[in-house]
Amino acid sequence: MTTGDSSLNSDLNDNDTRVGRFNRLRVARTVDFGVYLDGRQLGDILLPRRYVPAGCKVGDALDVFVYVDSEDRLVATTDKPRAEVGECAYLKVVAVNPVGAFLDWGLPKDLLVPFSEQHKPMEVGKSYVVHVFCDEESGRVAASTRLNRHLKERSSSLRPGQPVNLLICSRTDLGFKAVIDNVALGVIFNSDLLQPLRIGQKLKGFIKAIRSDGKIDLCLHLQN
Repeated sequence: MTTGDSSLNSDLNDNDTRVGRFNRLRVARTVDFGVYLDGRQLGDILLPRRYVPAGCKVGDALDVFVYVDSEDRLVATTDKPRAEVGECAYLKVVAVNPVGAFLDWGLPKDLLVPFSEQHKPMEVGKSYVVHVFCDEESGRVAASTRLNRHLKERSSSLRPGQPVNLLICSRTDLGFKAVIDNVALGVIFNSDLLQPLRIGQKLKGFIKAIRSDGKIDLCLHLQN
């Protein structure tokens, strides 16, 4: 996507470029193998030629996803991954090696889940709900099945009856745990289930109650 909208200028100038997220960046220079984008505090970032829109020129603004490639270089792509940093998704393991498990998230470089971020050892061919994050030390995008490390299990801001987006992430003796709007975890109790659920399912739901300890009860239908 390119744009010459003047309202874009403040967005281009004021915001830091975020690894693992979509960013709107301006073309700084062209080369035979693509274009370099002004990555602000990260320096110039290559957008390989296969992703460059026809007619693209210096000064154009492009919406691109920024990540670290297999050679540990910052690169940009117009491809859309299945999840960005800060989001949760249900992804399949395509490989396991001494570093960890690797997930297909829709980009050429698979997404790493280090062993330290695995709740249980992950297996090739199986899918898991993961949280995508950017490692502060390395700057690399990674994922975790240890959802309680990255998501809140208590809330003072949610309110009963509030509509939310849910991602079913695990089953317990009491019911199903679900990710709430990519930021928190709650429980749908068996007694509140009116339909079969499966891990990885996305659906609309509601905050049923906030318990005295701050933990979150969910439901799929509000009772009159």
